[in-house]
Amino acid sequence: MSSADASKKVPIALQLFSVRHACKEDFAGTLSAVAKMGYDGVEFAGYYDTPAGELRKMLDDLGLEAAGTHIGLPTLEGDELARTVEFNRTIGNDFLVVPGLPAERRESAEAWSDAAKLLEEIAGKVAGDGMWVGCHNHAVEFEDFDGRTAWDILYGSTEKVVMQMDIGNALHAGAEPLAFMKKYPGRQQSTHLKEHSADKDWPIVGDGDVDWAAVFDFCESAGDTRWYVVEFENEAYPALESVEKCLAFLRGMGK
Repeated sequence: MSSADASKKVPIALQLFSVRHACKEDFAGTLSAVAKMGYDGVEFAGYYDTPAGELRKMLDDLGLEAAGTHIGLPTLEGDELARTVEFNRTIGNDFLVVPGLPAERRESAEAWSDAAKLLEEIAGKVAGDGMWVGCHNHAVEFEDFDGRTAWDILYGSTEKVVMQMDIGNALHAGAEPLAFMKKYPGRQQSTHLKEHSADKDWPIVGDGDVDWAAVFDFCESAGDTRWYVVEFENEAYPALESVEKCLAFLRGMGK
């Protein structure tokens, strides 16, 4: 979606890590519940031993789309890459997102630079399959290395790697997510909608301090955002009920 298509509605998915305990108990039932809430898609954090063909049928039957998957870097290397591409092609997923790099790949500026080169190479390999490779942030990505954050090292030296900015995680780290997003326009194909609050522990989306209107304005104009992905991690509240409330807030904003 280009800036010219800014009026196009960005679909909303749920990162299934938010409801991981329910998925472990009843994966099919949880997908059904998520679909009934009105989510447009799901981002995976594991497949619960479900074969690709069966998973695709489940999604199709429920009217859900695959909005992405969080997978470890090793699944994108060597012989594993072809298997990963084939699985995701079958389920209809285009976004292969590394949720966090291994410790040895983030211990120094040089390590981050090497990781960036590797991710850019992998992104080039899967582009022909219509797929994207991206990274998701927690707090460590905003560590400073001689005046440059790890996030800047990663995105300042790549062109093809998707920036899956997790809004809440960035704010929790003391970073300004919009500043980074604006620094690298057109890289925000997938955006994680996680709330942040100065005095609440990981609240429901809409019940914190995030200026969501500003986030959406950027994503829908210069971010090239294809998916909004809700993530909720506070286990003090019922997961399914909480993610339904997150979606209700977003729909109330016209999303």
